Amino acid sequence: MTAIKALIKAQSEMGKALKNSSNPHFKSKYADLSSVVDATIDAFTNNGFAVLQPCDSDDQGNFVETILLHESDVKFNSKVYLTLSKQDMQGLGSAITYARRYGLLGMAGIAPEDDDGNASIPAKKNSFKEGMDLAWLDAIKDSLPTNYSSTTLAIAVAKQLCVDFSNYKTVKGLDGAWNKRKIEIERLKNHDQNLYDTVIDAFENKHNELTERKVA
Repeated sequence: MTAIKALIKAQSEMGKALKNSSNPHFKSKYADLSSVVDATIDAFTNNGFAVLQPCDSDDQGNFVETILLHESDVKFNSKVYLTLSKQDMQGLGSAITYARRYGLLGMAGIAPEDDDGNASIPAKKNSFKEGMDLAWLDAIKDSLPTNYSSTTLAIAVAKQLCVDFSNYKTVKGLDGAWNKRKIEIERLKNHDQNLYDTVIDAFENKHNELTERKVA
């Protein structure tokens, strides 16, 4: 069997990744890395694939590469670049886990359960910048090249939100920052789900850190 036929067969044998982890602050659930591995690994190995996810870097930055290596020596691969919510080992670990999860989902060609539940609802056609804090947004745009794209702006907005959240020292202050940036976060969600997820991870990590510190 050729590698591509083996991949097609493997994908046909996979179920959806179960949303088995809770996101208490946002009252939602998501499929964590172990759920994604559980949904894919048997189908891959039974069809002759080894799954590798090394970290590396290139001119565009640090990334996790997901590699499907078939027993025929044919290789399929993809990269997910890392965006850190904070510059420490916890932030790095969170980014790597995120990249492994989405890299594996992408190579498997599956989505978490119910991810397509709102697919039939038309997306609101709002401008990415509509309703944002213009002064805050202008400060971000000043750091960008003259002819920046909406995607470049969205990436810069996501990074700034992560930085802003990381600077708070109290849960109350962090929650206030979330409320202050609700419009920006909602625009990000409508524009790019991956960037939105990165911001959510940054907020949750900081919220958990501050909550644990308060309890201690």
